[in-house]
Amino acid sequence: MAHRSPTVRWAACLLGVTLLLQSACSNEKVNPPRKAQDAAPQVAAEYTQVLADPDPAEWLTHGRTYDEQRHSPLTRINPQNLSRLGLAWYFDTGQYRGHEATPLVHDGVMYLTSTWSNVFALDARTGQQLWAYDAAVPRAMGRMACCDVVNRGVALWQDAVIVGTIDGRLVSLDASTGRERWSVKTTPDDVHYTITGAPRVVKGLVIIGNGGAEFGVRGFVSAYHAATGELAWRFYTVPGDPQQPVENPALLAAIPTWSGQWWTMGGGGTVWDAMAYDPELNLLYVGTGNGAPWSRHHRSPGGGDNLYLSSILALNPDDGSLVWYYQTTPGDNWDYTATQHIMLADLPIDGELRKVLMQAPKNGFFYVLDRASGELISAEKYALVTWASHIDPDSGRPVETAAGQYSASGGLVYPSAIGGHNWHPMAYSPQHQLVYIPKQDMAAVHAIETDFEVRRGTFNTATFVASSLLSELPERPIPREYLQAWDPVAQQEAWAVNHADGPNGGVLSTASGLVVQGNALGELNFYAADSGQLLHTIALEIGMIAPPITYELNGEQYLTIVAGAGGAGVRQAEQLRHKLNVGRVYTFKLGADLPLPEVPDKPAIDVTPPETFGTPEQLVAGEELYRRHCQRCHGG
Repeated sequence: MAHRSPTVRWAACLLGVTLLLQSACSNEKVNPPRKAQDAAPQVAAEYTQVLADPDPAEWLTHGRTYDEQRHSPLTRINPQNLSRLGLAWYFDTGQYRGHEATPLVHDGVMYLTSTWSNVFALDARTGQQLWAYDAAVPRAMGRMACCDVVNRGVALWQDAVIVGTIDGRLVSLDASTGRERWSVKTTPDDVHYTITGAPRVVKGLVIIGNGGAEFGVRGFVSAYHAATGELAWRFYTVPGDPQQPVENPALLAAIPTWSGQWWTMGGGGTVWDAMAYDPELNLLYVGTGNGAPWSRHHRSPGGGDNLYLSSILALNPDDGSLVWYYQTTPGDNWDYTATQHIMLADLPIDGELRKVLMQAPKNGFFYVLDRASGELISAEKYALVTWASHIDPDSGRPVETAAGQYSASGGLVYPSAIGGHNWHPMAYSPQHQLVYIPKQDMAAVHAIETDFEVRRGTFNTATFVASSLLSELPERPIPREYLQAWDPVAQQEAWAVNHADGPNGGVLSTASGLVVQGNALGELNFYAADSGQLLHTIALEIGMIAPPITYELNGEQYLTIVAGAGGAGVRQAEQLRHKLNVGRVYTFKLGADLPLPEVPDKPAIDVTPPETFGTPEQLVAGEELYRRHCQRCHGG
C-alpha cells in the first residue's frame, strides 16, 4: 500500500506560506527575462519537446531523454551480431586522470568533456576533431576537488554547447566553432565549491548545481538563461544564518530541523549530480548531498532532520519554488547523498499505472516515489545495509539501528561513504521493467573527531577512519561490486553479476535486449538484459567508469564509451597498474575492423624512498593527518 509521508504533507502547507511570503522572501536574484528571450518562447518550447522526445538516432541530453532512463530504442546492434562489432575510430583526450563524461551526439557531431572540464567536438563518423575548448582551470583547483578533476558532460541547447567547470563557472560555447559566447561564475570565491556534473537545460534555463560539502560549503542549485547567462533563480538547499533573511520560503520550514551553529560549518546539501525533468508535470527533480560536516554530532548537536540534506526535491523550473520533497536520510551522519541517478518511468503498481520516480542512493535503499506528489510507494534494500533496519511505510522514514551509530572510538557500518551506488549512472529497460544498477557492498569505519575545528581549504568531515578498530577486526571487510538488475515493482533483485576486481562503470540498455557496461578491468561487457548472461567482451586495457552511449548515422549504429579511470574510491585493477591510464574515446560499429590501439606502459620511475623522511615527530604528525583526511579514499 502507498503512503504519504509527513514530508509530503508539509509541502501542501508550504504553498500557502509561499503565497504570503513570496514578495518579501523571493528566491535570490530573479531577473525579468530580456526582450530577446520574450521574442522566442515558442522556440524554447519546441526545443524542450525535442529533448523530451528526441530522435532515437541521436543522444541529445545527459540521460538521452529527460526521464534519464539511458535506454536506446536502436536495435541494429543486437545479441546475435556482437561478434561483428569492431572499432570504427578512437580519439585520445591527452589527459590521464578520471573520465566520467556522457558524450552527446547531434547532427553528426559528438560533444564530450575530459579531465579539467575541457570540451571536444568530434566528427561522430570518423572521430576527427572539429574543435576543442580549453577551460583554463587553474591546476591548484585539483586539491579543492573532493573526488578528482572530473566532468560528466555538456548540455546542448539550440546552437550552444554548455559546460560547467571545476572552478565553478558555467560556459556557453558556439556549437559550430567552440568559441566562447558567455561565461558566468556560479559559485562564491571565498569558499571551495566545484562543478563536476553535467548541466541540464529546461525551457531555456540552464540548471546547474555544485559540489564541495567536504570543504564546508552551503548547497544550492541555480538556473541561468541559456541565451545570455543571466541568473534566473537560485534555490538554497539548507538554511544559512537564521539571523539573516531567508532566501526562499521553503527554508522557513527547514530552520527548526537544525541546531547549533551549522551555518558556520557550511551545512552541505550540494546538488552535484542527479537531475530529471517531467514536461507533463513541469517538475524538475534534483538530488541533494550530505551534510557539512558529515558528523551530525558536530553539525547539529541538538538533533533534527537537517532539511534538505540527502533529499529528492521537486522544483518548479520556472521560478525554482519547492513543490514537494522526500528525505532519504534524515539527519545524515554517513555521507549518504541522494545525488545518485534519478530516473522517471511509468510502472504498474497494484494494478494501476503509476508515474514514478526511482532512485538507488548511497544509503542502500531503492526508492519508488509518486513523482507528482512525492508519496512513498516502496523502499527496500538493494545493497548490504546495517545503519537502518527498514523504511517505515507510514512515515517514509528509515528505522536506524545501533549498528549504524558510531562514537569517538569508531563503528563499522554498511554502506560506506562510497555508497551502495555512487555517481555511475544506472539504466532502465522498459521491455523488461528492470533497472540496472552499478552496485557495491563496502563497509566504512567512522569515528567522531572530538577536537574538530573548521579548517578552510581542507576536508571538514569531523570524522576519520578508526584504524585501531580496523586492526581489531578478525577479518577486513572486502569490497564487492556488481552489476545488479533490480525489479522496481517487486522490489527485489532479478539477477546480478559479480565483478571480480571492481569497480563499476555506468550502464546503457538498448531495445535489442542488451545491457552494456565498462569496468576497471578494461573490459567493455555486453549482457543479456533479461538474464545477465555475458554475451560479448571487448578488452580495452584502460579502466572505464563512464557510461556508454549509442547513436545512428546513415543507417549504421555506433556505440561509444570514454575510457579513463579515476575519481572517488576508484581502485585501478591490479592487472592494469603497469598501463598508462589514457583518456580515450572508443567508438564501435558492425563490420568495422580498425585494430585496437596499444595502451602504453607507464614510464619507469624511481620509487626508492630516501633514507630519512623527516623527524620522528613529523612522521607521527604525517601519519595522523593521513589517517584522518586521506585514508578513506586512498587506502591504508
